[in-house]
Amino acid sequence: MKEKIINFVNDVVKEMKKVTWPTREELKESTTIVIVVCLILAVFTYIIDMSISWILKGIF
Repeated sequence: MKEKIINFVNDVVKEMKKVTWPTREELKESTTIVIVVCLILAVFTYIIDMSISWILKGIF
C-alpha cells in the first residue's frame, strides 16, 4: 500500500512538471473575458426575464 502511494505522488509530480502554466498577462486576459461574458449573459437573462414578465402581466 505504501509503495502505491509513493508511486502515485511521484507520478503526480512528474505530470505537474509537464503542465504549461499561463503567464500573468494570459491569466489577466482570460479573467477579463470571463467577467465580460458573465456580465453580458446576466444582462441578457435580465432582459429576457423582464420581457416575459411584461408579456405575462399583459395576458393575465
